[in-house]
Amino acid sequence: MKKQRIFSIIMIVCIIVVAVVCIFDVTSKSRNKDNRDKSTPEAEVTVFAAASMNSSLKDIIKEYNKDNPKVTINVSADSSGALMQQIEEGAPCDIFFSAAQSNMDELQSKGLIDKKSRHNVVNNQLCVITRKGTKTKVKNIESLDKAESLAIAAASVPVGKYTRQALINVGVFDKGTDPTAITTQQLSDALGGVTISEQSNVSKVLAAVTEGSAQFGTTYYSCTYGYDNVTILQKVPYSTSGDIIYPVACVKNKQASKAEKTAAKDFAEFLRSKTAKKIYKEHLFDTSVKDK
Repeated sequence: MKKQRIFSIIMIVCIIVVAVVCIFDVTSKSRNKDNRDKSTPEAEVTVFAAASMNSSLKDIIKEYNKDNPKVTINVSADSSGALMQQIEEGAPCDIFFSAAQSNMDELQSKGLIDKKSRHNVVNNQLCVITRKGTKTKVKNIESLDKAESLAIAAASVPVGKYTRQALINVGVFDKGTDPTAITTQQLSDALGGVTISEQSNVSKVLAAVTEGSAQFGTTYYSCTYGYDNVTILQKVPYSTSGDIIYPVACVKNKQASKAEKTAAKDFAEFLRSKTAKKIYKEHLFDTSVKDK
């Protein structure tokens, strides 16, 4: 009986010890979780991004928020030229993701971005597109004079500038012509009277073609992602259009709090991560670019 009593006491002590250890472990984990949550500040980050980045950024933000649930990323997507102008006019913005180096260069020359945070992220490719099923003699950038109507972005919009540069390089305009100075009327005349539908950004060019208001258009390869009713007639070689490099940088936003500046820097770095690059590739971007 004495042995049984001793054994019972030992068992009770063991049960108590195990219970105390479990309670301590749960409490410790809970405390660590609370501390982790408190160390991640709530912040809102505003990203001004080229319209062609819109769909890929949605997926990238989802991935980023898995580890940073308290950071809200707001994206304003438009032509890089229009966004650049808004930043110059003082619009609150934390990150600029441009479809052209020239727009970023201008902001840097005016001291509006943190040049140390500037990096090249992806390359894109100019495309000649039409609606699926369209019967046409247009095969490439050189044969756009065979089109009846063409949607093209304005010369101030990167994709519009790259299109005009490609037309210069294939001989539609004289070498040395400033692509940003080519008007819609000059473009129409050079292509034999093709009806030009000028658009304010690349997304609207794509919409004009898919909705049937224009027979053809020039857009980015990445913009055709997810569009089953689009036929790509040509992916214009880089040698014709030039590289279409997208740089990203943090904007010197005087209105941002310390937490917002920290979050902006962190998200800008995430935009260059392996996770982000995988998403860019899925959205038809070329990630094999030199960082600077």
